[in-house]
Amino acid sequence: MERREGLLGGRAARMTAVAILSISVAGAVHGASRTSPTPHTSFDKQSLLGKPGGTGLIRADEIIYDTQTKVVSAIGHVEIDYNDRILLADKVTYDQVKDVATADGSVSVLEPNGSVAFANHAVLTDKMRDGVAEGFSALIGKTGRFAAVAATRTKNGTILTGQNGVFTTCKICNQPGHRTPLWQVRAKKVIWNQVEHKITYHDATFEMFGVPVAYTPYFSQPDPSVKRKTGLLAPELGSSTILGSFVRLPVYVALNDSQDMTISPMLTTAAGVLLEGEYRQRWNDGGMWFQSAVAYNPNGGYSGSQSQWYSSVFGSGRIPLEANVWHLGFDAQFTSNETFLKRYDLSILDRLTNDLFLEGINNRSRFAIYGYYFQGLRLTDDQEVFPFVLPLIEYTYIPEHKLMGGEFRFDFNSAAVSRDSGPASQRVTAEARWTLPILTSNGQMITVQGDVRGDAFRVTNNDLADFPDIPENVHYIARGLPYLAADWRWPFVSGTAIENTSVVVEPIVQAIAAPYGGNPSGIPNEDSNDFELDDNNLFSFEHLPGQDIVETGPRANAGLQTTAYFPAGSVQFLAGEAFRLKPDKTLGPLLGFDDTTSDVIGRTTIKFPPHFTLTHRMDFDHENGKLRRNEVYLDGTWGRSTLELSYLKIDEPEPTFDLPSREEVNGQATIGLFGYWAVFAGARRDIENDRMIDNEFGVGYDDECLAVSLSYRRNYTTDRDVPPSTSVLLRFQLKTGEQNEQPSALFPRHVFTTP
Repeated sequence: MERREGLLGGRAARMTAVAILSISVAGAVHGASRTSPTPHTSFDKQSLLGKPGGTGLIRADEIIYDTQTKVVSAIGHVEIDYNDRILLADKVTYDQVKDVATADGSVSVLEPNGSVAFANHAVLTDKMRDGVAEGFSALIGKTGRFAAVAATRTKNGTILTGQNGVFTTCKICNQPGHRTPLWQVRAKKVIWNQVEHKITYHDATFEMFGVPVAYTPYFSQPDPSVKRKTGLLAPELGSSTILGSFVRLPVYVALNDSQDMTISPMLTTAAGVLLEGEYRQRWNDGGMWFQSAVAYNPNGGYSGSQSQWYSSVFGSGRIPLEANVWHLGFDAQFTSNETFLKRYDLSILDRLTNDLFLEGINNRSRFAIYGYYFQGLRLTDDQEVFPFVLPLIEYTYIPEHKLMGGEFRFDFNSAAVSRDSGPASQRVTAEARWTLPILTSNGQMITVQGDVRGDAFRVTNNDLADFPDIPENVHYIARGLPYLAADWRWPFVSGTAIENTSVVVEPIVQAIAAPYGGNPSGIPNEDSNDFELDDNNLFSFEHLPGQDIVETGPRANAGLQTTAYFPAGSVQFLAGEAFRLKPDKTLGPLLGFDDTTSDVIGRTTIKFPPHFTLTHRMDFDHENGKLRRNEVYLDGTWGRSTLELSYLKIDEPEPTFDLPSREEVNGQATIGLFGYWAVFAGARRDIENDRMIDNEFGVGYDDECLAVSLSYRRNYTTDRDVPPSTSVLLRFQLKTGEQNEQPSALFPRHVFTTP
């Protein structure tokens, strides 16, 4: 070998200034030499940061390579990229023989999964995967923060063990006096398994605001990257005048990526024990969930001293039988006691629906067969008169091709309705419809529709006292119902003085020609009892949605729809009426008119998403202008603040409905305060009877690592053995993952709870 003296003399070869080396099994550092007479061993067979097979890049202010000891030293702003890991340090020394890299001064390692580790001093082996670090700290995922006096990484970098370590998901401020997180777990030994995504603590202490609050010899939790992991969920603590003091302790069980369940026992001091369970499963084309509850209450009944058992089952499922064609489905809602759901605040439903069905969809056609069972929970409900429907058969055929330029549709519908007390019926309906849309050269939109329908009924009745209009003996009824209809619309579009704004004015007229006499006496009305004419069905050829009672005779619908479009939203107004040549007493209470003219139906909708939405629905008596129905719905969102308001006023309906007038206002608001604080308030008031129904309010704190809220609720209603109640609920959660919580999850909603 050639000897080189002078500026490169001595045992080491030195490269100064900024040096960048590409390292691989084939690439060697050829400018470095030595003064020793022993044979030269180049960089050919060992990469700088590991054994043969890896590639990497090193950058430093100064790099020294000792060919005799096979030690490479990088000094000053060292940056090493190797095997998808990036090491930063003030100085790194690598011993090729021992495969050991020693890093000092502001050491940081960026892992392939995004985690970052920091240390004052680190000794790394096996391609920087294993090693020991002093003054160790790490960022785990987006929110996790882990620190230890010393840490050891083993098993190809998958196991990290820290001595005298702490973990938290809270942000730590750099301001003096603000270094203590809201909560943290401190332990003598902390083990982070990156394969199982699990953090285990030995001799652990929970600290809140730096103060120890609990101790456990052993504790484990998923790391922040885990979305689903078996373990305890946040408990709920509270007090109620019905339940007494109570605590709910939910446990989450992750069965696999598509199955999980939650088990939630609740212990109360005044209403016994409640156990809730929910099972969920998803697959590519469907899924199912079941939610069951069972409770034992030693203080039940009207007297408050009866031992009672309660239970309930809720669920839904869609099970594919043949891909994209057939599936089996069900919806389950059942309870053993009429007031059980309300007593334990499980649901606000007062009518439960159970169904089982088989459905097939092919192209534009559909076949389905259903079975229905209903359960009533209201005080006035009589379960004996609730219908049991089996089977309900629906078939729709819509061909892919057009028929005479229009769309053809055929529907078949059959239902068998039975009950313990009252009428029982079997009905078969067949209907054919042809629809032709026409667009004129000047923008008029005309739709012509022809429809023919036939029905056959078999009806019996075993309760003449409550259903006097339906004969007791078996009788058969048949009817035919043809009609020809036309829909005419002519939208006019105009610009305004406001830029990027337009106004659309659209008059609408519909005319239907049909014979009279479509509702013979003796037909039970099973599917149109709660119908009312409104803005959703005003411009329909057939206002009634069901099959039993139908609208017949010549009639028309007319109105106007106007919409103003703005760059950030729209404003729409709709108004219209329905007209008949002759009054029909059968349809008067249902359609909102007893003579030949219906009420005036109106709606105003203002939408400026995502901040503001207002909907106002009106129903005026056409004779005297009296407001018979008035509905207002307001939704507003701004940052962390939300507002929901609704107002409903219904004038006393026709005696057929046997319902009183109603006037009610509802409201709820969440106001985001300074920092992470928020307040919530909600109320529901019966204006007609001048009394409160519900009110509630709460205060809460919600940041990236902690959520806590305290809420109060007062229910003013009485339902049999459930008296008015007052409850206070405390909810808190130490956040350990990266899941995004809904802002409304901070407070338990009751006033606007969706069943």
